[in-house]
Amino acid sequence: MYKVNDNYLKLPGSYLFAAIGKKVNTYAGLHPDKKIIRLGIGDVTQPLAPAIIKALHSAVDEMADAATFKGYAPDLGYEFLRNAIVEGDFASRGCDIQADEIFVSDGAKCDCGNIQELFSLDNKIAVCDPVYPVYVDSNVMAGRTGTYDADAETWSDVIYMPCTLENHFTPELPKETPDLIYLCYPNNPTGAAITKPELQKWVDYANKVGAVILYDAAYEAYITEEGIPHSIYECEGARTCAIEFRSFSKNAGFTGLRLGYTVIPKDLKRGEASLHDMWARRHGTKYNGAPYIVQKAGAAVYSEEGRAQLKEQVAYYLNNARTIFDGLKAAGYTVAGGVNSPYVWLKTPDKMTSWEFFDYLLENVNVVGTPGSGFGPSGEGYFRLTGFGTYENTLEAVERIKSL
Repeated sequence: MYKVNDNYLKLPGSYLFAAIGKKVNTYAGLHPDKKIIRLGIGDVTQPLAPAIIKALHSAVDEMADAATFKGYAPDLGYEFLRNAIVEGDFASRGCDIQADEIFVSDGAKCDCGNIQELFSLDNKIAVCDPVYPVYVDSNVMAGRTGTYDADAETWSDVIYMPCTLENHFTPELPKETPDLIYLCYPNNPTGAAITKPELQKWVDYANKVGAVILYDAAYEAYITEEGIPHSIYECEGARTCAIEFRSFSKNAGFTGLRLGYTVIPKDLKRGEASLHDMWARRHGTKYNGAPYIVQKAGAAVYSEEGRAQLKEQVAYYLNNARTIFDGLKAAGYTVAGGVNSPYVWLKTPDKMTSWEFFDYLLENVNVVGTPGSGFGPSGEGYFRLTGFGTYENTLEAVERIKSL
């Protein structure tokens, strides 16, 4: 008789955004006359940039011609895209990254969840708290997190690094030594950014204790301030301790197309074991590659035309975030983020819990956000709103909240 992976049964409830969707859909079904403004999930609303559309059409035409038709993609991704990534994201910032250290995939979420397969189950992970749920949940599924304390909402074998208003949502080096350190900057959900000296501190620490930093840079396109690194490889020594994840979803609107990549330097080794080679083996075995059409569109992101168009699109979402930040601050809310990030992180009013505030907004002004407690125990009493809506809906949502 077959057995199931019992680790899946340890997961409390459903995935955060699935739970939110269920509550919102139930409310919408009972109140079909209400206009619900959704500023919860980080999904984009603006159409793909013209340069990307042009590339998609061109690629489709190629697929219709036997002379230019493409079948299976190369394991690491097409060379034209990996070379564009090297030049556009790394060489231009002084980072020593080679094209064969880049693994193209269908999104950073998948890679963030799958990367833990390279590591032994007795490795201990450290996560910022609050945290993007995929980091923890994927390790729960693998059996690496120990037992769950429902009252504290924590796992026994996870090192939590609190990020609160008191420490400006920036974690301190953990007292207990981790093996794997998940960092996300600009941060999801708090919107906090990290300076280069602060990030260098983590790189030095990881090299000292023999840990690997799993660095999620999905929101680097939203960095507006000087001194904020766009890549962990801007730090000295990162090639021997860091893996970086990148996404085309938030910088180029590919949430529906699906495209991302992971960087694993060849210098990242444990004894004779090369994490680069291990990931290449996994990639070749379990993944057939992002579609040629999508990779061709990805290359257009790095064109002169594409860069100019996407800069305007990112500015649009940042303006939305600033509208939320300024509006709620003027209304007396304690707010953070919204400067180097499309997310605004706010303290719930009147000592409401995160889910109480979620229900309060949904029922009274028909605005949807994300309860902070869904990101971890230190997220309790906080709430996330995104700048990814339309400007008109964003403005209306802020006015509705201010009316309460």
